[in-house]
Amino acid sequence: MDPTTVSETAAMLNAKATIMAGCAVGAGLALIAGIGPGIGEGYAVGKACEAIGRQPECRGQVTSTMIMGCAIAETTGIYGFVTGLLLMLLAPSLFIRRL
Repeated sequence: MDPTTVSETAAMLNAKATIMAGCAVGAGLALIAGIGPGIGEGYAVGKACEAIGRQPECRGQVTSTMIMGCAIAETTGIYGFVTGLLLMLLAPSLFIRRL
């Protein structure tokens, strides 16, 4: 076997492994974004329950505001999830194809 072919093959495998590792690390970091919305929504719901406990007559306003806030907070988790999926499933093939 030709030594240049072996070294070129090894370099290509090393580049593919680096791309796959980078995509996996990026996807893991992107999926960590799901922690923030969970903590924020739990905190918001707890505070809404406290507010309703103090002033039961404002239940409708507090509940609608809380639901809107939770929906907006959840979008960051969804963005992180979609980014992680794209990095795991789509990005490796796009980068490897360019080698």
